[in-house]
Formats: sequence, C-alpha cells, structure tokens
Amino acid sequence: MTSTTAFPARISIVTLGVADLARSVAFYEALGWRRSSASSPEIVWFRTADSVLGLFPVDELAADAGVPSGGEPSFRGVTLAVNLESPETVDAALAAAVEAGATVVKPPAATSWGGYSGYFEDPDGHLWELAHNPFFPFTADGSLDLP
Repeated sequence: MTSTTAFPARISIVTLGVADLARSVAFYEALGWRRSSASSPEIVWFRTADSVLGLFPVDELAADAGVPSGGEPSFRGVTLAVNLESPETVDAALAAAVEAGATVVKPPAATSWGGYSGYFEDPDGHLWELAHNPFFPFTADGSLDLP
C-alpha cells in the first residue's frame, strides 16, 4: 500500500531504550512475545499485532537520535497501551506482566469513561496501560476498529 501523503498516519516501530538488554528481552519473552529473527545482539525486535517493538540500549538509542542520554528515566508524557476484550482479560494480562517482572503502578479499575484500565512499569520504567474500552471494537485480526 502506497501513501498519498508525505507523512502517512501509521506507527511502524516503537523502540524502547533499556538499561539492561538481556533483562528486558527476558521480560517480554516471559510475557509470551516472540523475538523476531531480524534481532541482533545490539537490538531485539518483537512483532506485535499492528507494529514492531524494539529494545535497544538506552545510551546507544540516545546516540543514534543525536541527543544526550538523560540518566534515570522519568515520566515523559508517553504510555504504551494494549486494548483487551474484557475486564477479565485486563486482569489476566496484568497478572502475566507481574509474573514476568512488571511493577503495578495503578491497579485496574472501572474508569470514568465506561471502560476498565490499569498501568504497570516494565523493568526500565516504561509505562504500559492495559485497558478494556467497550467503545473500541476489534476486527477479526485483533486490530482496533476505530471510525
């Protein structure tokens, strides 16, 4: 599919800067995510339903982007989210994340917008939201079907 705009509306890859590549790879593999054969000793790739997640040492990622590495991470106004089919699947996914080494930041609960949501941190402090949004249906392949 070719785009008719100079900047297509898609996110192909999210790369997370990590302090310990082996630890982070072990965490995502413990979630059941499969490492891509395109991975190398320097960067590891995981295919997701709609995109690719990359894990790259944080100092090397900063150098690649041409910015200084900033020491301890802090909240930068970004979260990653996985939308799920029900509140029960949110709870089950959070339990799996905790078993893999995640830290619960906000336990799942009913939301003011009619859904169910909670947050955890991966081993490098990246925030993930697990949510059930009854207003965002899924397609047959598991993608969100937004109007």
